[in-house]
Order: sequence, then C-alpha cells, then structure tokens
Amino acid sequence: MTVIAEKENIDENNGKILIKDRSDCNHVQNVYRLNIGDELRVIDGEYEYLTKISEISKKEIAAKILEKKEDSYSLSINIDIAMGILKNDKMNLAIQKLTEIGVNRIIPLKTERVVVKINEKKEKWDVVARETLKQCRGVKFTEISPVKKLSEIDYQKYDKIIFAYENSGESKSLSEIIKKEDKNILYIIGPEGGITADEVDFLKNNKAIEISLGKRILRAETAAIVVCGIIANFYI
Repeated sequence: MTVIAEKENIDENNGKILIKDRSDCNHVQNVYRLNIGDELRVIDGEYEYLTKISEISKKEIAAKILEKKEDSYSLSINIDIAMGILKNDKMNLAIQKLTEIGVNRIIPLKTERVVVKINEKKEKWDVVARETLKQCRGVKFTEISPVKKLSEIDYQKYDKIIFAYENSGESKSLSEIIKKEDKNILYIIGPEGGITADEVDFLKNNKAIEISLGKRILRAETAAIVVCGIIANFYI
C-alpha cells in the first residue's frame, strides 16, 4: 500500500515519518489490515520511502524509514495539458488517467465553449490526482493549476506546443512533430464543444502546431488521454 506524507512530517534525522491523513490511516487499518511491524510505502511528491509501521492510531501512523529512494517512475520529459473544463465525471476521469500516464501539469481552461459553471473545483481535482498517484505507484505529484484562459498561459516556457482540432486539415502525425530534444511539451484540448476559429488563430499566433487525431471525432476526455499516451510512449 502507498500513502502520502507531507514533507514537514518526515524526520530523516531520526528516521521517522508521520502519516496524518485520516483517510490513509483508515485504509491502512481497516482496508489493508496493516499493523505494527508491517511494511508501508510512503511518497512525498519527490522521493519514495520504504518504511515499517512503528505506531498506529486512528489519528496518525508513525513509520520507521528503512530506505529512501529516488523517483524512478516519472517520465523523462514534462508534459503539460491545457484542457477545456469538462463536466464533473468526465473531468475527474481525465485527471485520473492523465495522472496514471504521468502528466506533469493539468491546466483547466475556460474557453468560449466551456458550459460548466466554474465553482471551487481545484481542491476536488487535487484529491483525484493524489489518490490516483497512490494507486499507480507514482511519486511526483501531478500539479493542477488554477483555472486559466488561453491568453493567461506562458507559452514561452515550452519547446513544443500542439493543439488538437476536429476541423483540422493537417495530416502530420505526432511522431513527425515531436522530437527527442523537446523536453517541455504543452498540448491543448478543447471542451465538449471544441475550440473556436478565433481560438485556433490565437494559438497559431503563439506558435502552436495544429494536429488532427484522425477522421473520427473523439470526446474531449478521450482525446486528452490518447494524446498524452502517445507523447509519453514516444519517450519511453
């Protein structure tokens, strides 16, 4: 089982980690039935710790550090995705699968055709990403940025920017566009209704490359997951 520890609760000098998340404490005791002396995998977003439980209660778990390991599960590149905000279940599914693949950052986009009412969702999205990370044996947290508009993204930080467009006349494949030397990639997916012609022009003016995902029209969440998987596989 994997649990998350905040860095302030990791005491490397004394070889001790405290797990204070109530949900994790409950899962350790009541789902996985672990007890004192059992081994527990702990991550902090940067490192992986192999530990042994030394104290256990409903409120917190103390574990002795057996080994600290570098992150060997992350991709060799940074893949960021800016995607139009989808309805709850679809957005949660996309965040879950993108985290499993190893995306670096998810930027929720407020584009012209986003129909979802934007309330305070970021905290819930963070929970989805962190719970998924524990399940897929990842170490590095997937960052969920605050909601942005296309005009608020810093395009200068990326080596390559691509966007999927259902009306694309482009025939180039991702493998023709992405190069091994590209270390920071941003790809952009619109919401359920897609992106507008004006948004396409804006992206092209910011050196974004238009791609087609084939003749079929994919759902936004499917397109987000497919593109991420193709890019990630290119660097394996």
